[in-house]
Amino acid sequence: MTNGGASSSGLIVSFGEMLIDMVPTVTGVSLAEAPAFVKAPGGAPANVAIAASRLGGSTAFVGKLGDDEFGLMLAGILKENGVSIEGVCFDKVARTALAFVTLRSDGEREFMFYRNPSADMLLTPPELNLPLIRSAKIFHFGSISLIGEPCRSAHLKAMEEAKAAGALLSYDPNLRLPLWPSAEEARGGMLSVWDKADVIKMSDDELCFLTHNPSLDDESALSLWHPNLKLLLLTLGKKGCRYYTKNFKGTVEGYSLKRVDTTGAGDAFTGALLRKIVDDLSIIEDEERLREVVRYASACGAITTTKKGAIPALPSHSQVLTLLNQDHNRKNLFGFSNCFPFANKDN
Repeated sequence: MTNGGASSSGLIVSFGEMLIDMVPTVTGVSLAEAPAFVKAPGGAPANVAIAASRLGGSTAFVGKLGDDEFGLMLAGILKENGVSIEGVCFDKVARTALAFVTLRSDGEREFMFYRNPSADMLLTPPELNLPLIRSAKIFHFGSISLIGEPCRSAHLKAMEEAKAAGALLSYDPNLRLPLWPSAEEARGGMLSVWDKADVIKMSDDELCFLTHNPSLDDESALSLWHPNLKLLLLTLGKKGCRYYTKNFKGTVEGYSLKRVDTTGAGDAFTGALLRKIVDDLSIIEDEERLREVVRYASACGAITTTKKGAIPALPSHSQVLTLLNQDHNRKNLFGFSNCFPFANKDN
């Protein structure tokens, strides 16, 4: 079940970390200057699972939480949002991870993590729910779970099992440099599974980091292409998103909304994208339909920036349609065409 009712869509399994984001009550200050913090559930893979579920998808989360109040709270939030927790296990010693997230005046973030180690880092291969993983139509993962053992081995095992069972592999490199021993190890770790993924979503910052190149042109993005890749997406914030496939490439413009907190925007984008393609992977091969999906995903990301925290800000399908229809009407007013067939569909 999802918030929108029963779902018959293919299963999206999201693997990795879930944690508590501690978000300052005011923007534009350092951690030391923040007068107070608000706790918000987060963690990129969990955000993706909830984002897709809120849009009517069938999702499950695989990971490890602390057997503590925060861990139990996070498991409850997954369930409340229609995400299966059959793949979640609990560690009786290590705590659920915390991330203090500073919000600059422009809505961008800086992080300080408490993981020494946290429960998500201690997931082992024998703890994996392999039947659940093998049932995925899309298996989504990030890079944080690759940083250290035993979680790295669990990550690689889960990815291998999903791929062998026929799942599409979706990857968000999700750069969090403070968590890695060095920039060199971060780059190597993030690229270590690159050629296994069928779909990759990266941000402009991640492209610059991975290529050692500040240029955001097509040549820089395509330098990361590999033969097995079906779809590469480069998100550019308010400037929109570029997409690349074996046969075509293009750009979809962004949405100019007042940004409060960018936390979770990329995850909302990814969750929406996966929700739209999970039942018809041929969308990736059809540029017109893919552009519609990317517009929808971009709207999800934009809406998520208008509230504090990640999961609390993830939109519903009706919220996305409202923004798409407003944009459609605005463009028609100014003489632009903006056909968006998904805008009148229920999922």
